[in-house]
Amino acid sequence: MFIVNSYGLAVVLCIITMICWGSWGNTQKLAAKNWRYELFYWDYTVGILLFSLLLCFTLGSIGDEGRSFIPDLIQVDGNRALSALAGGVIFNASNILLAAAVSIAGMSVAFPLGVGLALVLGVIINYVGTPKGDVIPLLIGVLLVAMAIVINGMAARRNGGTDKGNSRKGIILAAAAGILMSFFYRFVAAAMDLDNFTSPTPGMATPYTAFFIFSCGIFLSNFIFNTLAMRHPFVGKPVGYSEYFKGSAATHLVGVFGGCVWGLGTALSYIAAGKAGAAISYALGQGAPMVAALWGIFVWNEFKGADVPTKRLLALMFVLFITGLSLITFAGA
Repeated sequence: MFIVNSYGLAVVLCIITMICWGSWGNTQKLAAKNWRYELFYWDYTVGILLFSLLLCFTLGSIGDEGRSFIPDLIQVDGNRALSALAGGVIFNASNILLAAAVSIAGMSVAFPLGVGLALVLGVIINYVGTPKGDVIPLLIGVLLVAMAIVINGMAARRNGGTDKGNSRKGIILAAAAGILMSFFYRFVAAAMDLDNFTSPTPGMATPYTAFFIFSCGIFLSNFIFNTLAMRHPFVGKPVGYSEYFKGSAATHLVGVFGGCVWGLGTALSYIAAGKAGAAISYALGQGAPMVAALWGIFVWNEFKGADVPTKRLLALMFVLFITGLSLITFAGA
């Protein structure tokens, strides 16, 4: 299987993770023109599962190092498999809330708040589980990101427009998503031997196998979580399964593509974790709010017409995010 053997390459992969995690929401925005987010989300989870299989039978099965996908899947211990599966269930619950927040409050609000909160809590959780890297710059970087989250919330309140109720609901959903999201990565990391991808401990999974099991957890739990979201939506009327099959092929493909984009980012994060450590790999990937905010501000015009103080708050948010992520990178080096 393909294994990362240098910290520099691990950082590059984490940057790609950040771009992917911050960009998949664009597919939801595209589909939202004629497609409910609950329906989009079915295609999104299918895309994640299909991409995990593609990755496992390509990068996860080539080369002389490590175990290839099928032999590794067969030998994984039941408790390790359950841990990765639980990670998928936890992530899916959080991501459905985040998708709802995006549909209500927009990418530039939901992503920095939800994913940023997940960054702060997740780094602490992952560092406690696998302490790797210099803790001082890591914590300072996380603190700066936390400040950026607060400032983004201030900008969002100033730009809330006339629909204050929906803006408040979107912020609450994003915060709930962030708290849940902070836990999923640790469950998946616990299924892998982060100290030795070349000769993993028997019973533990390679990052490719862990990602596949994780994807199964997302897909299977979607029949519970998304069914509830369809019957009891946060906004709008209930929607039935029959509506899903009325969508065009192009609309379905947009959702599948969104899942593939997110899946690529997640897989690269797991692959890089062996060299960078779980906390740093997770933290760098969670710079996604900055990417999502850029999309929301400059492509989707979600802050169009904002006053000068709001624009200054957004600029300060980006400076704090970039500085914080730079310190996190330095912590791993």
